[in-house]
Amino acid sequence: MFLENTVNQKEKFGWIEVIAGSMFSGKTEELIRRLKRAKFAKQKVEIFKPAIDTRYDDDSVVSHDSNEIHSTPVPAAANIPILADSCDVVGIDEAQFFDDEIVKVCNDLANRGVRVIVAGLDMDFKGNPFGPMPALMATAEYVTKVHAICTRTGNLANYSYRKAKSDDLVLLGEVDEYEPLCRSAYYKAMLKEKVKKMKVTEPEEISKKKQV
Repeated sequence: MFLENTVNQKEKFGWIEVIAGSMFSGKTEELIRRLKRAKFAKQKVEIFKPAIDTRYDDDSVVSHDSNEIHSTPVPAAANIPILADSCDVVGIDEAQFFDDEIVKVCNDLANRGVRVIVAGLDMDFKGNPFGPMPALMATAEYVTKVHAICTRTGNLANYSYRKAKSDDLVLLGEVDEYEPLCRSAYYKAMLKEKVKKMKVTEPEEISKKKQV
């Protein structure tokens, strides 16, 4: 997606671009590509990510393909406007981990004339909308939905299936913890999990309960 030519020098307002998808879909790769193009064009760029994301590097946004760009880790969305002063372009990775304030922050930056590029998971491992991402997608001018490849069917994947045994909403991980699945494969995997958790009552136990 090439958005640089849409800039109207007389227009003071910026805009929001959202790159959303599952794990291993290339969200961060696309974010880095757009930000590097902006830097090449001599625009002032700042990149932010949640401080909790330390999977590859403490101070860089790194894709699964090892492409990276220097970033500033922040503990909360409210820190971003202070650090993004006088920027032309602001990039934000893993937006789903930020608090809901990130929606206001992005819109305020866009209203100041900043191009805001946000990447994040649109759904959590349970298949539910993830954090502030739905609101960001609703208020953005441009939304790009990227897909991974389902490891079980080869179809386009838009679900992040969690292989790790954890019910925590936030669990940082890679291929050992997550697997990209298409809708049918994800539905079957979740159904299989439910069956495993079902408590089966033996016939002898049912007879005993009836006698009591």
